[in-house]
Amino acid sequence: MNKGYEDVLSSISSSNPTPGGGSVSALILSHAHSLATMVARLTSGRDKWSDGQGIAEEIISKSEESIETSLRLAKEDALAFDSVMNSYRLPKDTDELKETRKEAIFDSTINAASVPLEIMHEASNLLNDIINLAKFGNLNALTDLLGSAELAYSSSKIASLNVRINLDSINSGDQKDDLKAQVLELTLLTKERYEIINKIIMERLQWK
Repeated sequence: MNKGYEDVLSSISSSNPTPGGGSVSALILSHAHSLATMVARLTSGRDKWSDGQGIAEEIISKSEESIETSLRLAKEDALAFDSVMNSYRLPKDTDELKETRKEAIFDSTINAASVPLEIMHEASNLLNDIINLAKFGNLNALTDLLGSAELAYSSSKIASLNVRINLDSINSGDQKDDLKAQVLELTLLTKERYEIINKIIMERLQWK
């Protein structure tokens, strides 16, 4: 395991602009899914936590696909930003080439903003599942579940930064306005869901 982690960290810490924050946010999300799945497995099949069986099984059934989606988004984010960089390198010797370059920059930047936005959606969905597991899951693993929620929330916050910085580089328009509205909505939603989880777990642990 350490070797794989070392390779990933080496790639992130290189002087290359990718993989960057967007990819890292997706990798964080994959860890959040993994940790939530562990808690679900520690809940599943245990009579003491019978009320949590449904959500535990649901999380387990989705875990492989969810983790794969997170890893796919990590790759896609790096590729999307590489595409933006390549668009800026296009020739601009004539008016026609300038227009082609301008369109390429716009399209690639919208795509580069859309990938971390998808990460935010995925993080929000996971937090919604964690709410239900927090209510009825294995009491002995609640700190791990809160750790998962912290990771998912952090993933969403980092992803939002990447959406916003990409949108800042393009002129206003319907697509930009729509993406900005989605970021705001997801930012509020993930914060609300994280706070609900934190409250539930603190009360169950009697840490309030």
